[in-house]
Amino acid sequence: MAFEYFIGARYLRSRQKQAFISFITFLSVAGVTVGVMALIIVIAVMSGAESYFKNQILGVESHIIVRSHNGSIENYQKVIRTLEETPRVMSAAPFVYTQVMLRSSSGLSGAVLRGLDPEAKGNPVKGFDREMLAQKLNPQQKIDGEIRVPGIILGNELAAKLGVGTGTMVYLISPRGMMSPIGHMPTMKRFKVTGTFESGFYEYDASLAYIHIQTAQELLKIGDAATGIGVRITDIYAADEISGQIADNMGFPYWTTDWMQMNRNFFSALKLEKKAMFIILTLIILVAAFNIASTLIMMVMGKTRDIAILKAMGATHRSIRKIFVFKGTVIGAIGTVLGTVMGIGGCILLKHYKFIELPGDVYYFTTLPVELAVLDVIIIVAAAMGICFLSTIYPAYKASRLNPVEALRYG
Repeated sequence: MAFEYFIGARYLRSRQKQAFISFITFLSVAGVTVGVMALIIVIAVMSGAESYFKNQILGVESHIIVRSHNGSIENYQKVIRTLEETPRVMSAAPFVYTQVMLRSSSGLSGAVLRGLDPEAKGNPVKGFDREMLAQKLNPQQKIDGEIRVPGIILGNELAAKLGVGTGTMVYLISPRGMMSPIGHMPTMKRFKVTGTFESGFYEYDASLAYIHIQTAQELLKIGDAATGIGVRITDIYAADEISGQIADNMGFPYWTTDWMQMNRNFFSALKLEKKAMFIILTLIILVAAFNIASTLIMMVMGKTRDIAILKAMGATHRSIRKIFVFKGTVIGAIGTVLGTVMGIGGCILLKHYKFIELPGDVYYFTTLPVELAVLDVIIIVAAAMGICFLSTIYPAYKASRLNPVEALRYG
């Protein structure tokens, strides 16, 4: 062991003549520990929230949506075959999209209507597989001389606003009606509520309604056409690249949007909040770093005779600096290690035991989502160690510039 580290270790282990210095050292370690622990837990919760929202959105939205500047895609079967031949595309499904009014015996509400093909792969309706969709989204049929009312699936918040449940009848009012002697008349059609879904997003749950694509085509009078095609891909983080590739391959009049573009503002706000929390909580470590600097400055004042003797024996300025940088860095390292262990432990406890419960009518989730990323932990540890190291530079520099003659004369 180099003598600088040996002396630095002796200073760490030895009892201070002034108990006040030992107390400030303890506060320094505690401050770094609390700062690192808080950073790890908060960043893990923010990452968990981002991952949660991502999963919820992709449970309702397609990864990529293909539309046409003409308004509708008439040859969508051919377009789907072309899309499914594109690398990294898993499936493609047509849909019809419009805005309508829904009326029940106890309520009235606007809604976003999506017509889906239950037989197509990759229809993003959370909680429903293809078989269930085929049963729930039945088109209007005539069975044994009796007309079967088409089915509709509502978001749970939309169903609550309308005051309906499974088996209840609702009336769908579409602005795409027909002309009559008294003017334009909206189309009204009766549906049977065959199910409800919960995406975890209030905006979706309070506005979305699903029906069979054939029924939607009849309502909009667009024939066998679709207003868009939803595409599911193998790598959601490559959506931007694949979306551009699809747009280049398809050419005009087709255009594409991916899930990151559709929710850019939301995820940008989450990332900004995550950065802001990182900066704010780093201030805790910064305060602890000031304590480390104070501890070292007072130690330099108390060890002037020791420094003078070391210099008289041939110790260089660099050696003296290394002694005090080593001690300050070790103090910071102890706090960082303790904070990292406690932060990871806190994340594990929050993830498995759900201590904190949140009201579901206020927040998107009822328990704190936790997702601990190794890279986040590395960045936090590196930032904490960097701040602690910087706090040692000034005291170590002052110690190295100490004049041994004056220190021995007045020490």
